Amino acid sequence: MTDLLWQKAGIETNAKIMKFLAGDDVLLDREFFLHDITASKAHVEGLANIGVVSAKEQEDLKRELDVLAEDFRAGRFVLDEHYEDGHSAIEARLTDRLGDAGRRVHTGRSRNDQILVATRLWLKEKLALLETHCRTIADVCLQRAAQPALPLPGYTHLQRAVVSSTAMWFAGFAEGFIDNAWRAKQTAAWIDANPLGTAAGYGVNLPLDRAHTTQALGFGRMQVSPIYAQLSRGKFEMAVMEALSSAMLDARRLAWDLSLFTTAEFNFVSLPSEYTTGSSIMPNKRNPDVVELLRASYATVAASRCEIEQLLSLPSGYQRDLQFSKGSLFHGVTHGLAALELLPDLLARMQWNEAIMRAAIEPAMYATDVAIEQAAAGVPFREAYRAAAQAAQEAGQGRTPESSLSARTSPGAGNDVQLDVLRQRLDHLSS
Repeated sequence: MTDLLWQKAGIETNAKIMKFLAGDDVLLDREFFLHDITASKAHVEGLANIGVVSAKEQEDLKRELDVLAEDFRAGRFVLDEHYEDGHSAIEARLTDRLGDAGRRVHTGRSRNDQILVATRLWLKEKLALLETHCRTIADVCLQRAAQPALPLPGYTHLQRAVVSSTAMWFAGFAEGFIDNAWRAKQTAAWIDANPLGTAAGYGVNLPLDRAHTTQALGFGRMQVSPIYAQLSRGKFEMAVMEALSSAMLDARRLAWDLSLFTTAEFNFVSLPSEYTTGSSIMPNKRNPDVVELLRASYATVAASRCEIEQLLSLPSGYQRDLQFSKGSLFHGVTHGLAALELLPDLLARMQWNEAIMRAAIEPAMYATDVAIEQAAAGVPFREAYRAAAQAAQEAGQGRTPESSLSARTSPGAGNDVQLDVLRQRLDHLSS
C-alpha cells in the first residue's frame, strides 16, 4: 500500500487492522473514481481562484487529472489494494507526476467532503438513469395499451372479480411508472446540493470559492452548512433508494402478475424464450426465471436501504461507520437499475393468449355491471347489489366482455382509459 494520507512519524500500523479498515473500500471506489477526479478538477480551479495554487500548477494538475481519467478508463491505471482508497490514489498519482503541486491538491479538503461530492455526483447520474428507465417502461406500456384491448379477468383477493382488459392492465403500470419517473426527477432536484468545500464538517480557514465549484460541477445549489453536509450523508442516499424502491415495488407487482399469468393454470401470457430457462433435471420445463428474479429484486433494494438506515444511528459529525454505506448503496442501486432495464423489452414482446383469457371470463363477473345498471335506473344500490348477487350466474346473459368494457365510462375505466392524459403527463417530464 502507498503511504497513508494520515501517516505520521513514529506511528506504527498493523496489517490486519489496516485490512479491516480498508475492507472493500478501494474496490468500491472504482465506481466513484471518475466523479472524484471531476470534483478534484473543480477544487483545483477554486484553489487557483483564491491564489493557493498558481495558474501553471492549475494547468498541470487539471491536465494530469484528465490523463488519470483516460488511463483509468483504458485500464492503464488500476485502482487496487496498493492504495488505501480512491482519494489517496489521486493524490499519490499527482504527487508522483508533479511533486509539490500534487501535494497541494488536498488543500482545504477532507476525504469526508471528497467522498460526499463524488457520491453526490454519482447519485445524480443514477437518478437520471432511473428516470429514463421509468419513462421508457411507461412509454412501452402506453404503446401496448393503445393496441386493441383484449378481455382480461380482473382479480381481487386472487379471485375472478370483474371484466378487465389488457389496455387497462398496461395503463395501470404506465401511470405507476410515470409517477416513479416524477419521483426520480424530484429526488434529483432535492439532492442537487454541492458539499465540496465543507471539509471534515466544520469548514476551513480559507475563503474557498464554493460558488465556483457549485457551478463547475453542475449543482443546483450549494450545501451551506458544513455540519449539515455530514448529516445529509446517508439521508440523501436513502432518498435515492426510496425513489428506486418505488419503481421496484411496481416492478415486483408486475412480475407477480406475469408469474401467475405464465403458469399452465392461467396461461394468459407467453414470454420470449430469452426470458425463460430450462430445468437442470426436468426436460419438459421452461421456467420464467427472469420474471421471478425481477420479483425478488425489490428485496435487494429494500435491504440496501435498510442497511444504510441502520448505520445512521449516529451523532452529528463524521463517523467511520458510514464507510459501510458505500457498498450497500452501490449494490442496491446497480442491481435495481439492471432489473428495470430489462422491463421495456419484456413488456414490448410478451404475448397475450386471447382465447384463453376470453374463456376465463365467467358469467358472474358481470354481476357488478348488473347492480350498477339497476342503481342507475333508480333502485337503491344495496337492494340492486343483493338482487345481482342472487342471480350472479345469470348475470352474463346477453353480455360480452366488450359490452361490459364499453359501458365502463367512469374516467380511467374500460371505455375511457384516458391514454392521452397519461401521455401528456409522460411528455411533460421532458419539459
